[in-house]
Amino acid sequence: MTVLWIVAGVVALALVYLAWTYNRLVSLSRRADGAWSDIDVQLKRRWDLVPALVETVKGYARHETGTLESVVKARTDATRAATVPERGETERDLAGAVGRLFAVAEAYPDLKAGRNFQELHRALVDIENNVQYARRYYNAVVRDLNTLIESFPSSLVASAAGFTPRGFFQIEEGERATPRVSFDASAKPESGEARP
Repeated sequence: MTVLWIVAGVVALALVYLAWTYNRLVSLSRRADGAWSDIDVQLKRRWDLVPALVETVKGYARHETGTLESVVKARTDATRAATVPERGETERDLAGAVGRLFAVAEAYPDLKAGRNFQELHRALVDIENNVQYARRYYNAVVRDLNTLIESFPSSLVASAAGFTPRGFFQIEEGERATPRVSFDASAKPESGEARP
């Protein structure tokens, strides 16, 4: 009779472990879905700002059509990306194109001083910061999920339940960052220029 109780105890512990592992996999999977949704919302906000930014710059820098077209193309490519790794690549390209657009804006003091341009720039910087925070959280959840999926014995539960590792959302920090454009009106004048 004691052997029967031991076997029943072992089976009960195994069932508890299986249920706990499955529930943890489901929980991490849902958290990853939610974290991706947060990233997606921020990226869509950026996509919505890009046309306004292009139109604002277009009013001042009509001869910069190549730069403007590259931003529009990068935005289109980003909206069409299907997988997380593709999104990372296309968002990196979009961030680079927007960075080049801000570099072009440096040559147009009236544009840089414009309220609309400054508001768009501030909004894009805020969105970039939000994307960075959301990306870190998403990648941390995906790391935990992938570790559970790939570790033994939880890998047995994961494979039986159909859980597969997820891709990280990779954007290189140096390429992702929006250049900081200075709108400092108190910049030093060139030598020979009179100070106001």
